Amino acid sequence: MGATSVLKARPARPPSPPEPVGPARRRTGRAPAGPGRRRRRAGMLMVAPALLHAALWIGLPVVASVVLAFTTYDVLTPPRFVGFDNFTELMHDTVFRKSVVNTVIYTFFTVPFGMLLGLLTALALHTGLKARGIFRTAVFLPQVTATVAIALVWLWIYNPGNGLFNTLLSLVGVNGPAWLSSTTWAMPSVILVGIWQGIGMKMLIYLAALQSLPKELYEAASVDGASRVRQFFSITLPLLKPATFFVLITSMISAFQSFDQIYILTDGGPANSTTMMTYEIYKSAFREFRVGYACAQSLVLFVLLMGFTLVNRRMMGGTRGHN
Repeated sequence: MGATSVLKARPARPPSPPEPVGPARRRTGRAPAGPGRRRRRAGMLMVAPALLHAALWIGLPVVASVVLAFTTYDVLTPPRFVGFDNFTELMHDTVFRKSVVNTVIYTFFTVPFGMLLGLLTALALHTGLKARGIFRTAVFLPQVTATVAIALVWLWIYNPGNGLFNTLLSLVGVNGPAWLSSTTWAMPSVILVGIWQGIGMKMLIYLAALQSLPKELYEAASVDGASRVRQFFSITLPLLKPATFFVLITSMISAFQSFDQIYILTDGGPANSTTMMTYEIYKSAFREFRVGYACAQSLVLFVLLMGFTLVNRRMMGGTRGHN
């Protein structure tokens, strides 16, 4: 049997389909857009205005501040590059060093005491307390009130002549000090205002975290005979770790950026005893018109905040796995 007979025995190959043309061919060039891709595009379009706003009003000023930190600039004349001269001057600036120490002291006292009072307030409001809505509003009200208005109220409270504190002290035969004019009492007075004003936000965050905790854990602990105190330290505190880290970082940033109450209450005095870093930056930029020097101070403030944030995260061991 020859090769020609074998070829004849093979079935004929069906003809290949014609190559698609027009729109059908264009559609096969790439995969159609699925719902996930459309959602991503919609999400990018929705966040685009916020990203543009952040780039223009946050990103560009940050870059400009870093660049100007290495220049001398007084707004009226063009910037002139001076290298690290601003940072060298900062190392020998006794007033700025004093402002750094004051800021650390202010943060050291306002943050932990404010967090403790915020947590205790949240625990009290999380229970079956009557008129909880009224108490929540009263505690949170200072947070949404203008800081200038709050400072004016505390100016009256600290008034050495007819202020509330000295009036109450006079009832028990004690002559109150000049709270805001004394180098001994000015910083504690400012710290008290900072603690009082910040309780509301801390309370709100802790209260939201407490309301999201699973009740099954507490029921199981009660069945096992665990007391309320044991449940708090074994269940509540560990589960509040992410909220605690968030409150700690935001409170530290807020404390390092304190300005309004210092400006109204003490104007940095007496004898620079309440001068904060932000207030010193304000004086350098808008009173002395040393914008380059103020940008160098701002860069130091940013580095300190970043360092404290990293240290706190390391000390808390991270928050992953507790959400």
